[in-house]
Amino acid sequence: EVRLEESGGEAVRPGGSLKLSCAPFGDTFEYSPLAWVRQAPGKELEWVSSIATGLITKYSDAVKGRFTIRKEFSPDRLYLDMKNLQIEDTAVYYCAKMKIGPNWFNVNGVDYRGKGTLVTVSA
Repeated sequence: EVRLEESGGEAVRPGGSLKLSCAPFGDTFEYSPLAWVRQAPGKELEWVSSIATGLITKYSDAVKGRFTIRKEFSPDRLYLDMKNLQIEDTAVYYCAKMKIGPNWFNVNGVDYRGKGTLVTVSA
């Protein structure tokens, strides 16, 4: 079974920090772009950040300067370091494997994703 498993989501106060992690099962992070996408309550799926196989990174305007995407190998892991979290960052965050092509940094390029981890930012 091929799947992605996220962890690290929890409740934090505005201004706080979190690190999300993602591990692949039955797959590898070596040959495809990867991304974090999120879905806030009552809203559509939103692209957050992507990292290409060549380690080029892209961020949505909503998180640029606050979030950092990175990946490691052996074992394969994808991370999202989040700082200065705001209430509007509250969402279920999904790790995603992206299709190779021009949509590697938008939600239309999601090949498949995990079940998500919940981040709640509240005072």
